[in-house]
Amino acid sequence: MTALRHASFIAVFLFAPVLLSAQENEELTHEQTEFFEKKIRPALVKHCYKCHAEEGDKVKGGLLLDSRETTLSGGDSGPAVVPFDLNESLLYVAMTYEDSSLEMPPKYKLEDSIIADFKQWIEMGAPDPRKRQPKDGAPQEYTNTIDIEEGKDFWAYQTPDKAAISQEAHSDWARQPIDVFVSEQHLEMNLTPAPDADAATLLRRLSYDLTGLPPSTSEVEAFIKAHSENPDDAIAAEVDRLLDSSRYGERFGRRWLDVARYAESSGKEVNATFPHAWRYRDYVIDSYNADKPFNQFVTEQIAGDLLSADSEAQEAEQTVATSFLAIGTKGLNEQNARQFRFDLVDEQIDTTTQAFLATTAACARCHDHKFDPIPMSDYYAMAGIFLSSETLYGTSEALQNRKVTELITLPAGSHSGAEMKSLGEMIDLEFQRMTLQERLEELSDEARDARRSGDSDRATQIRLQTLGVINRKGITEGILAAYDDDGYPKPLSMGMRDLPSPFDSQILIRGEEDNPTDERIARGFLQVIQSNDEQSIGEHESGRLQLAEWIASPENPLTARVYANRVWSWLFGEGLVRSVDNFGSTGDTPTHPELLDYLAVRLVELDWSTKELVREIATSRTYRMSSGYRDDYFQKDPENYSLWRANKRRLDAESIRDASLAVSGRLDLERPAGSLVSEAGEGFVGRNIQEAQINTETVHRSVYLPIVRGLVPESLGLFDFADPSLLSGKREITTVPSQALYMMNSPFILENAKAMASHLVVDLDLRGGELAKEAFYRCYSRPPTPEEGQRTKEFIERFLEVAETEGHSKDASRLLALTTFCQSLIGSAEFRYLN
Repeated sequence: MTALRHASFIAVFLFAPVLLSAQENEELTHEQTEFFEKKIRPALVKHCYKCHAEEGDKVKGGLLLDSRETTLSGGDSGPAVVPFDLNESLLYVAMTYEDSSLEMPPKYKLEDSIIADFKQWIEMGAPDPRKRQPKDGAPQEYTNTIDIEEGKDFWAYQTPDKAAISQEAHSDWARQPIDVFVSEQHLEMNLTPAPDADAATLLRRLSYDLTGLPPSTSEVEAFIKAHSENPDDAIAAEVDRLLDSSRYGERFGRRWLDVARYAESSGKEVNATFPHAWRYRDYVIDSYNADKPFNQFVTEQIAGDLLSADSEAQEAEQTVATSFLAIGTKGLNEQNARQFRFDLVDEQIDTTTQAFLATTAACARCHDHKFDPIPMSDYYAMAGIFLSSETLYGTSEALQNRKVTELITLPAGSHSGAEMKSLGEMIDLEFQRMTLQERLEELSDEARDARRSGDSDRATQIRLQTLGVINRKGITEGILAAYDDDGYPKPLSMGMRDLPSPFDSQILIRGEEDNPTDERIARGFLQVIQSNDEQSIGEHESGRLQLAEWIASPENPLTARVYANRVWSWLFGEGLVRSVDNFGSTGDTPTHPELLDYLAVRLVELDWSTKELVREIATSRTYRMSSGYRDDYFQKDPENYSLWRANKRRLDAESIRDASLAVSGRLDLERPAGSLVSEAGEGFVGRNIQEAQINTETVHRSVYLPIVRGLVPESLGLFDFADPSLLSGKREITTVPSQALYMMNSPFILENAKAMASHLVVDLDLRGGELAKEAFYRCYSRPPTPEEGQRTKEFIERFLEVAETEGHSKDASRLLALTTFCQSLIGSAEFRYLN
């Protein structure tokens, strides 16, 4: 190290107590704590604690990394972590291997994704909830520190109660109980609800919220007429029409896919494709269109393979549903099979408890939950359930992927999603496999001869060749396994099944797979969440079915609450509990607790029908409020917690893309067979499968675009598409220059603008004011104002004059002028926002 670096280390070391004191006095946010618990602590435990923890084998370099205090104060060389400063954070410098005198871990470099996590953590100030515990020399064993009974007093664990309806709250304004609960808060804060949105604005809002697409001109005009005669009847009829549309399932299904962290590849370093993940996507869409009761939807995704079925079609559907547990990220290059298994189970526990219960149970993997009443014993009780189940996700065998599983063969008649291969193609693939196998045998002989002769250079060359052949052979065998002998694609699916011999899990001290206690924890559920109808788990059962029934029980205090809150957030942009994935003590409290309880109870009363719940919310007076601004109200409630107006919202990525296609007339509403990933087949992204094979632009709805981890299509990624590696009930909304540049310059937008212009002129044969009117209706669900109409006319006339002087033909000039006009409409803020 340079003298300058040593000097800076000394300076930072002197001021480390100041940094420590500042962090001690600063309360961490839920997001900061969750990032540390999910990304940083597991990596420290796995890669650092053996040599740098009080309970490790031997403390090296005087450095302890098992508490916030010791991490900041550092060891013999100085502070391990300096918040906000990567260059002075020895821990980060060491893991990057940029300084040859300081490399940790010493025997191997960490994965790039782990290093990136530490970089992000330090840049956010190295938030760390850990506190140093005095070492007492006691043996390593688990002791529960959680008071479950006290924890049950928290609001989220109380049974929802349907409160009495007030007769005073804005009786002339309220249309139904939802409005009464909202109005009560208006009265408390001396607020008056915003007036109703105009008919066109309301229809546009309804159409995007329920289908993700803009209404047509004729639909707008018909609704305006009906609304003028009887607003309540018009709104109810329109909601019914939209809910009956197949577009509804695509819209709400895509929202659930965010929660389910849906993707078609494993992610991480070995990004293996999941060619059969599309079946889960279609299952979700079909479930919403069929209005499948949510409790059944829950049960099928956790334990569909364990349910009885009346037909092969139902059996296939329930099997595919369990893909929910199989499509998560996987570290396929993890050499330790036991570590891989526990990591897989951790991801399943985290997703299951957050998706259905908004509970961060995975934070209890390494220690009792720091904030919620969830002891480690509860985590490992659930871990035993998933450890007693087999996760089947497929993937091709390769040197970096020894964690291959088979897939589930569905009953005959299930659609395959891939094209048939000819007899010649099958023969060619089999010939490739045999040739590669023969080459492996030859290389094995050559390697043996090289070792015997002491030619280490030659042995190394042979080893590298062998690795390449193993990879190609694994990919070839993966492709062959997806087809029968006649070239017909097999109907395969990801999913779950029980192991023949279920077992209970041990508790792992600090979450380390090689540091278990002697005690095994009986398979079970989270004690603090009681439904009082829990079913016992038999000796020969994994417990997945009982887990599903416990979550789906109408007596479970969280499930209906959490889902009703998700539905509310999908329609209003914010949940009544804004931290939609976290109902714990670090999450938000309900803005309208009685309304949330009412919706939860109503969901159960409505037989868990999502459509009926949506119908009740969307026909409320609360939903139809305008987004009009009032400065005095804004000063009282800038975040609109009291719902005094509608939230103005930007369209999500899919709606922007789909609307661009819809207004151009190019949108193909047919569901494609399978996915572009299923067409590409088994393999590894960036190796035998290239981005060009996957991210080929289509004109289908965005829900059918291939979602490969690390390769989200640009049209979605730029507009805050959910990270498919993480459960995401609420997307971040950003406004960055690249979004505007995309709307101005991307070939996709320009092509849609040109198609829209051609559609208006050629297909609809429109001119002048009628053309402008149709264009505005398509993009904004309203006619142009007189000023906008005049400016449109003047723009096109000027454009044609300039084009004529430059010698362009009249027809070509007119199409170019209209293309530019259409692009300005599509690229505007009004196109991207809902009022």
